[in-house]
Amino acid sequence: MLENLADFIAERFPRGKAIELGIGFQPRVALKLKELGYDVLAIDWNEEAVENARKMGIKAERDDLFRPRLELYKNAVLLYSVRPTPEIMRPIVRLSDLVGAPLVIIPLSGDSVPRGLRLINHRGLAIYVKGI
Repeated sequence: MLENLADFIAERFPRGKAIELGIGFQPRVALKLKELGYDVLAIDWNEEAVENARKMGIKAERDDLFRPRLELYKNAVLLYSVRPTPEIMRPIVRLSDLVGAPLVIIPLSGDSVPRGLRLINHRGLAIYVKGI
């Protein structure tokens, strides 16, 4: 079902730098986007998650979303996050505002989503968007 997110992104965003915020140990969307021609950068605070992404062939950097290194996000065509933890939702939205990049989030079921995001149902997948 998460592969539907990659299809959603490919239908709406030009190929370019797509940044996954908080990749954790779930690289499916990043790998699919890479297959579709995106230059994917995975971000996580956990060094093991970053190393795991790199082993799978995904560019990855360690960063703290509460104090992001803005240079990492330069020229992004979009930021996206798959099931982010509730405490990083607001920093993700703030980062999108700071770098001027559209944002796509699939929340954990039951998690509330910060104001300013619009819900889109794409093939049964609840996707929240900002800036598109």
